[in-house]
Amino acid sequence: MTATENRRQVLYWRLLARLFDPDEQPALESGSMAIVDDLGLPAALLDPSVSLDTVVQRFPQLEAEFDGLLSGAGDDPGDEVRRAALVSKLLLNVFGTGQGDVTAGQLARWQADAGWFERALGCRPGTLRGRPGGSSSSSSPSSSSGGGPGGSPSGTGGGRAAGTGPGSGFHADLGPCLAAIEADLVSRMRLREVLADPRLARQLTPSMSLIEQLLRDKDNLDGVALANAKALIRRFVDEVAEVLRTQVAQASTGTIDRSIPPKRVYRNLDIDRTIWKNLPNWDPEEERLLVDRLYYKQTAKRVTPARLIVVVDQSGSMVDAMVNCTILASIFTGLPKVDVHLVAYDTRALDLTPWVHDPFEVLLRTRLGGGTDGTAALDLARPKIADPRNTVVVWISDFYEWKEQAVFDGMAAIHRSGARFIPVGSVSSGGQQSVNPWFRQRFKDQGTPVLSGRIQKLVIELKNFLAF
Repeated sequence: MTATENRRQVLYWRLLARLFDPDEQPALESGSMAIVDDLGLPAALLDPSVSLDTVVQRFPQLEAEFDGLLSGAGDDPGDEVRRAALVSKLLLNVFGTGQGDVTAGQLARWQADAGWFERALGCRPGTLRGRPGGSSSSSSPSSSSGGGPGGSPSGTGGGRAAGTGPGSGFHADLGPCLAAIEADLVSRMRLREVLADPRLARQLTPSMSLIEQLLRDKDNLDGVALANAKALIRRFVDEVAEVLRTQVAQASTGTIDRSIPPKRVYRNLDIDRTIWKNLPNWDPEEERLLVDRLYYKQTAKRVTPARLIVVVDQSGSMVDAMVNCTILASIFTGLPKVDVHLVAYDTRALDLTPWVHDPFEVLLRTRLGGGTDGTAALDLARPKIADPRNTVVVWISDFYEWKEQAVFDGMAAIHRSGARFIPVGSVSSGGQQSVNPWFRQRFKDQGTPVLSGRIQKLVIELKNFLAF
């Protein structure tokens, strides 16, 4: 074994030892310290209590090395030991979360470090964890060098981020893992004490895990703690809504209605077609095109009043769907000639239509947890289908039901009535889902396969049906 391989193994054995046991192993610690010192790297790389933001702030030359660090091996074999030292810092800070109580500051630091880990994989910070700012920027504080997870990275980070997404292969497996670690950290926080202190509450960074905890515990909060919880929920709702509005605006729209003659105005003039159709009238002597007919573009789109009924499973496993779909329903509510209804259910169903325009109010009225009984939701949804041919029912759930056959029979009846029925297994940013195989096969057999993938697919399906 070469000296390079020996040094690299010391660093990785030290990483494994610290991940499984927070107590230091003197031989591995002293050996790693000597290696890091010999490489000219700061000793802070071996201290898990020092955040990556702090490391980059103190040693800005390391920022470019962290960007894309895990997206591929280095070109120079001589850099393997240096790379091992940087990789060890990333993995220890993100996966070595230990046990015991967690403060708001520690959660915020972990979220920032997770952003660096995502950048090292070539992703935008937040994308693997399904954060609302993942498609643009993270809300984590950036370092003073301007290249922290929340800033526009100098060097190579920004270029890699655009070309790598979290939806495939290795990245798709890491997303749920990071989300689970974040959820564990949130669950270990003394959240009520933190919320009661405005200074500590301001340190919290809204995330799906935190919002789930707030929604579960909101009935036990009052006074300052309740006000701070509502402010965090509102912040998160606004961030997600901004992203979803962009996706709705960018999605494909309804088809052109060619039964309506084009409006004969200059902005609709089809210049290319007009020239092509009038080419036989070209006068070669005067070198002029004699136009005897103008052609205009079709721009009118079929706009039909439609009813959108969104049914959301609000059991504990579907909190991501509950948050995303209430916000999405509120966005469609603001569109012309779309009548939106919202039903949430677990073992009981709740008609949230009166508050559908305000997702914040909807979330405050939900009670996450419990079992799943879709028959209660069917009893509320069926009377709302007045004109089946002009109704779309979107049902979001993992479809693990107590009364499988009864629920499926009710859904099949909606489909047979002529209404558009869209079963959805996931509306998260990352697209992860777990759908009852029994339901999946039956939906496929009746011609309404479960919509899989990210929330963008649902947006496109709805815009095409509503044709606006």
